[in-house]
Amino acid sequence: MSHYHLLSESGIELRRAEPQDANFIYQWENDPTVWRVSGTFAPYSLFQIEQSLIGDNDITSDKQLRLMVFAAGISEYSSDPPCGCIDIFNYDPINQRAELGIYIEKSARNHGIARKALFMVIRYLFDTLLLHQIHCSIAKNNTYSIKLFTKAGFKPCGTHRDWIKTPDGYIDVIDYQFINPQYRLWQ
Repeated sequence: MSHYHLLSESGIELRRAEPQDANFIYQWENDPTVWRVSGTFAPYSLFQIEQSLIGDNDITSDKQLRLMVFAAGISEYSSDPPCGCIDIFNYDPINQRAELGIYIEKSARNHGIARKALFMVIRYLFDTLLLHQIHCSIAKNNTYSIKLFTKAGFKPCGTHRDWIKTPDGYIDVIDYQFINPQYRLWQ
């Protein structure tokens, strides 16, 4: 693959989202089954997504970074096309924290891709950006994400009651955080 990969390890490669990724992101962002989790209320146009990818996609200036996930050599997946993305957002360099979200295509799930990609991003955020903590919010019924993030070291730190409205009623959302272990040595 001709793209520069920010991180590459164990058959997983992560790189910044680029304009040629617009069609994949368009598909993922417009999947109504994930709208409640992502806080989306209406479909995005391809033009909107293309415009969002024209910028620098730089975490220091934009306070967010979208990384495309590639799974090389895992099962039937190759390094092209991407099979998902990880979003780093609400980057706060003063308080040294950021929020995470991850999406892996249904066909690529249950192959360890999300786990490997998440561990790579955690190391990047702690070792390169020197963050103090990372956090995420997960719907209480999203057992796969809860399992993924808790296995990675995230701990529950609060609950938003009746946070997401569904046709069947409200769902609680649990906040999780992972404090960089190197900053906890004195505790």
